[in-house]
Amino acid sequence: MTKTALITGITGQDGYYLSHLLLNQGYRVVGLVSPHRQPNLAKLGNLANQVEIYNVDLRDPLALVNAVEQLLPQEIYNLAAPSFVPDSWKDPLGTLDLITGTATRLLDAIRQVGLATRFYQASSSEMFGDVLSSPQDEETTFRPKNPYAAAKLHAHWTMVHHRQRYGLFACSGILYNHESPLRPPQFVTRKVSLAVASIKLGLAQTLEMGNLDAKRDWGFAGDYVKAMWLMLQANEAEEYVIGTGKLRSVKELISIAFESVGLNWENHVVINTDLLRQDEHFQLVANPSKAKRNLGWEPEVSFETLLEKMVQTDIERLQNGSIAQVSEKKLLVE
Repeated sequence: MTKTALITGITGQDGYYLSHLLLNQGYRVVGLVSPHRQPNLAKLGNLANQVEIYNVDLRDPLALVNAVEQLLPQEIYNLAAPSFVPDSWKDPLGTLDLITGTATRLLDAIRQVGLATRFYQASSSEMFGDVLSSPQDEETTFRPKNPYAAAKLHAHWTMVHHRQRYGLFACSGILYNHESPLRPPQFVTRKVSLAVASIKLGLAQTLEMGNLDAKRDWGFAGDYVKAMWLMLQANEAEEYVIGTGKLRSVKELISIAFESVGLNWENHVVINTDLLRQDEHFQLVANPSKAKRNLGWEPEVSFETLLEKMVQTDIERLQNGSIAQVSEKKLLVE
């Protein structure tokens, strides 16, 4: 029997890679998309004709119950969330409702319809926040530092409570930064790859950056969605920390990206202290040993390969006109 998987946030980076993975596994893939998000379906590219789209207001509990009752999914992947963490300060209540509200309504819909649907909640390393120890694992204390992280933590515990109280198969992946050529330009990895591509093609000369010593645990989004899928195939529903276990600095990120096209970053990068972020984390790094032990999961794409792919993709986009060429001689990057 063909399995049906529902995905919220299907038009985002993770939604794309997860859809691709599930389609290759023979799933029927259905994206739950709010009407105002319809224009984003173009982001699915060639996958748009391979997945089904179910229009539903994620804020409407009854509509979600009807969706679950009609589609009868074996699996639900709740990826719905704002894509850019700093924006959560502008609308904390909206962020809370999109993240926690959607998770709560979906879990309640599963329970009301009475299905044995397996539920995945997209949790985030941002929940660890102001960490006291590194690396972090599933037992590390949560200390969120922004509205996005607080909402993710609320949704995380809501999922745990539904599992404990109602016996639902509900789990979460606490994912660290995962990137790809599909990242929007406001993310530092994509800003850097786009800047390097522009400089390589002579469309820009310099790149302004903030703190080069800031560090992250960066991996490839395609690897991370495989971990999501593996969690729902396991015998028990549990939480898993998903990351590479390696801290990389922004300076390393920049150096590798420039080096991939034969350029020296020091000839092009200018420091701008106005681009420093107040809530910068320095020690958010995963200990993914549980995922390796229980799921057999390990990241497959290296940091260097990821960045080279992102830069080359942006070069191709600039050359074929699929993204606007940069006319100014300087790129500002947070």
